[in-house]
Amino acid sequence: MDTIKTEIVVVGAGPGGYAAAFYAADLGKKVILIEREKRLGGVCLNRGCIPSKALLYATHQIVSARECAHRGIAFGEPTVDLGKMRAWKESILEKLAGGVATLAKMRNVTVLKGRAYFEGSQKLRVETEDGQKFVEYDKAILASGSTAAMPKVFDLGNPRIMTSTEALEIEEVPESLLVVGGGYIGMEMGTVYAALGSKVTVVEAMDNILAGADPDLARPVVTIAKKAFKEIRLKAKVLKMSTAGKQIKVEIEYNGQRLEELYDRVLVSVGRVPNSTDLGLENTGIQLDEKGFVKVNLQQQTEDPNIYAIGDIAGGILLAHKAHKEARIAVENINGENVINEGIVIPAVVFTDPELAWCGLTEQEAKAKGIPYEVAKFPWSASGRALSFDRTDGLTKMLVDPESDRVLGVGICGSNAGELIGEATLAMEMGATAEDIALTVHPHPTLSETLMECAEAFYGHATHTIAKKRPSL
Repeated sequence: MDTIKTEIVVVGAGPGGYAAAFYAADLGKKVILIEREKRLGGVCLNRGCIPSKALLYATHQIVSARECAHRGIAFGEPTVDLGKMRAWKESILEKLAGGVATLAKMRNVTVLKGRAYFEGSQKLRVETEDGQKFVEYDKAILASGSTAAMPKVFDLGNPRIMTSTEALEIEEVPESLLVVGGGYIGMEMGTVYAALGSKVTVVEAMDNILAGADPDLARPVVTIAKKAFKEIRLKAKVLKMSTAGKQIKVEIEYNGQRLEELYDRVLVSVGRVPNSTDLGLENTGIQLDEKGFVKVNLQQQTEDPNIYAIGDIAGGILLAHKAHKEARIAVENINGENVINEGIVIPAVVFTDPELAWCGLTEQEAKAKGIPYEVAKFPWSASGRALSFDRTDGLTKMLVDPESDRVLGVGICGSNAGELIGEATLAMEMGATAEDIALTVHPHPTLSETLMECAEAFYGHATHTIAKKRPSL
């Protein structure tokens, strides 16, 4: 029996798993990292964040070229080589995955490729190409991630019905594409295919797209999407799908009518489900919630004291940077420190056109929780930098505590909002007030100024917009 002993074993080499393994190794721990895929990096690197952003960047060049005509610069119609695009995307993934593997080697982290199965609270079986291996450990960190959900009613075994995994392969540009779900994945991938020439229809069961974001921040995204897409249908429901030759026949309930339509491809983007099955968790003390996510405490520890869980498998918001933070918390607690996952500001970014980003409370959340707040806004139509590249469709928004002036939340919709939200996240982590941001000198002309002027607007004296003055306290 081939048995390896280690201090810490990490199951899953995504952004949470490899971050945990590397941090533990940096703290002097003996670490084994187990990954069932051929490349390290998990869904984010291989089938999620990175490839989708690469494709969004690539296809945005098509849109940018078309928009240049009124500036006196005209390009011919683009030609798209899908094979070359896929190869370029894959080269990025190979470089990043190779970098993660190199970092693991340099840290003396042992990487096992294979499927992990818990034999008990402190023992794993790993099915590798070289046969079974057993790992005995002091502590384990479960970072097995999640998978794109495919409801059984849509799962026909037809490759024309895709999840984000298949959609990222860009095998073809379908003439017509139905996107089921108006969340960030559906809207991002719809943006990619629309830029390539597909007629995209989005069907969303709720009354707005990008649930979780404030409607006023999502509005510019909807405006642009309505121009790029064939249609966005809200309060609509897909009832049934079936194969119809080389197309998919879809039954949709919309506006009180039952529609039957044909599409060349369908993208199902209705959320993600945890990878908590076939892991032998029943042989441990781990408990799952009703959706299959692993229950953890504020230290990321499961009901089994020897096993911690981080990232998507532990529920909450399913974001790579959230997994990375939880990795640190788990490792530090294993290392004897008392660190809790509470009050941490986790930013969210949707890489649509325009981008949408927020951190802290949204206005909807503040209302639901009964938290007092005041709102300040700065429209990008007043930003010289936004005007300089024709992106005045943006908005910077700030929620402020009316008594302490502490920043409660920030939302940004506009070009490069994902890069701008970091400042707001830092401000909130440091307990900054709106005055702190207003008094911070920002370089001109930049989009970052919109944060300063938004804070200034809260006090009624933003230079480039007229703001209502606050009543004296």
